[in-house]
Order: sequence, then C-alpha cells, then structure tokens
Amino acid sequence: MAKQERTETPVEVDGRVLTLVNLEKVMYPRTGTTKAEVLQYYAQVAPVMLPHLADRAVTRIRWPHGTGDKSFFEKNAPSGTPSWVRTVTVPTTGSRTASKEEGELRFPVVDDLATLTWLVNLAALELHVHQWTVTARGRPRNPDRLVVDLDPGEPAGLGECAQVALLVRERLAADGLRCTPVTSGSKGLHVYAALDGRRSTDEVRDYAKQVAEELEGSHRQLVVSQMTKARRGGKVFLDWSQNTGSKTTIAPYSLRGRELPLVAAPRTWAEVEAGADDPLALEHLRMEEVLERVADLGDVFDAEADA
Repeated sequence: MAKQERTETPVEVDGRVLTLVNLEKVMYPRTGTTKAEVLQYYAQVAPVMLPHLADRAVTRIRWPHGTGDKSFFEKNAPSGTPSWVRTVTVPTTGSRTASKEEGELRFPVVDDLATLTWLVNLAALELHVHQWTVTARGRPRNPDRLVVDLDPGEPAGLGECAQVALLVRERLAADGLRCTPVTSGSKGLHVYAALDGRRSTDEVRDYAKQVAEELEGSHRQLVVSQMTKARRGGKVFLDWSQNTGSKTTIAPYSLRGRELPLVAAPRTWAEVEAGADDPLALEHLRMEEVLERVADLGDVFDAEADA
C-alpha cells in the first residue's frame, strides 16, 4: 500500500489556530467515514458533550490509521501538547492519594472545543473519563457520579441490559438517586447516577458493588456481579468496578472505535423500557442519528437525570 501524502489544513477554533492533517483519511473503512466527518461530528455535538468532559482527566484511544488498523491507549498528554491545553497531574493508584514515588500521570482536560478538536485531530476516536472531577489546581475531588456498566454475556444482548437497567434504576431510586441510561455504542448499557460528592471513591465503589450483589441475589437468572467470564453466559454483568478511582468509562457522546461509527448515546427511559419489552426496539446509535437527536431533543442525559 502506498504511503499517504500528508495534507495540512489550518483552522481557527475558539481563537486557537490548529493544523488539521489528512482530513480525507478514512477512519471507518466499512462506512467510508473520513476524519473530516469525525471532526465535524465532534464539533456539532460539542455543546452537549463538553459539559460531560469538563474538569475530568481524559484517557484516549487512538486509531492513527482508522479502525481497520491497530489502536493504542494514551493517558499522559503527548509530546507536543500545546501550551494552551489544560493538563492535570494525578496519582496512578485507585485511591488517588499516592506519593510522587508511586507514580503520577499528566492528563489533558477537555474544557473547550479547541482542545476537543486537537485530540480528535490526533485520531482519538474514543474519550474515556473518570467519575470524579478535578479542582482548578488539578486536585481530584470525590466522585460526583456513579456508573453501573451493564455488560451482556452471549447470548444476552441489549434487551437483557435494558431489563437490568430498570432494576438498577429501581434499586438506586430507593436510596434517592436518579439515573440516566446510556447505550455504550459497544455491547451494553451504562446507568449513571449523580452524587453529592460526600463519598470517597472507595465508598462509591463499595456501594456499587453492594447494589450489584443485591440484584444478583434477587435475580440470579439474569444478573451476575462477579467478573469471571465463565459465569456470564446469558446474563448481564453489573460492572461496579468502573467506580474504582483509576478506572475510566467511555464519555457520553463519544464515538467508539468499532466497524461502524457508533456513539455512547444518552437515551430516554421510555426507550429503555421499550427495549426491555422488545429487544429489537433498542439499538446502538450511529453518529448521524445522535446529531439528529440532539437537534430535536437536546441533551437527554440531563433531561432524564432531572426527570
């Protein structure tokens, strides 16, 4: 295969001058979706996505040659990071209280469209964030949200995830927590609940584990709380460990690096209820579908959390 000649396109975003490279490169071979189209998606979805990224350290998964080729995780801000990109240095341990001797990571924080565009230009299709934010000086706060990652084991699918999401909603509501569902754009579904920031990361993780174990106890034919893959067949794994301080979850509205340009898309509970009754009624959404929804509905993540 002949090496692609590098093309450069200077643009101004929020007063910052960036050089976008190889806009014609195909990032999703199956659909022919180009880097220019990916950048356009993120620019259009930014008004509803940026609030979910603000003040959060961001881990990226990059596909330099598109999803038909290799990818790699990146936590530290890469060499050549512009001086105007906000970065924060945090410990590498789950408790986030490690000394410097135990290691630190320097993450970028995506607070504006210019930073988002810069990262996507580096072929960062997926943006993953922690459940905690940082202060103006970069110090990690207690988590401001909880997430339960519903991961189906074959032959279970999104329909079973929808059924379990309703169980999670009911259980968390008993503790006064309101939830928002997000189809992950991969296999399963995420359920988020806003927190008041009083609990530590370890306390939130332990609470999520307790909820998972309770639901497993009352719905053993459908729910599993243990990570052993051999026990997941036909069931939905409630991954409570996503609340561990060092772990990240795909950010709402982020693309996924799959064959299709699918998105981690916030959904309404009405959609989830329909999917619980009929598995064919709930599917993962492509980026153009998400943009249409945002134009019509705005950010349903906030709407469902406030419902």
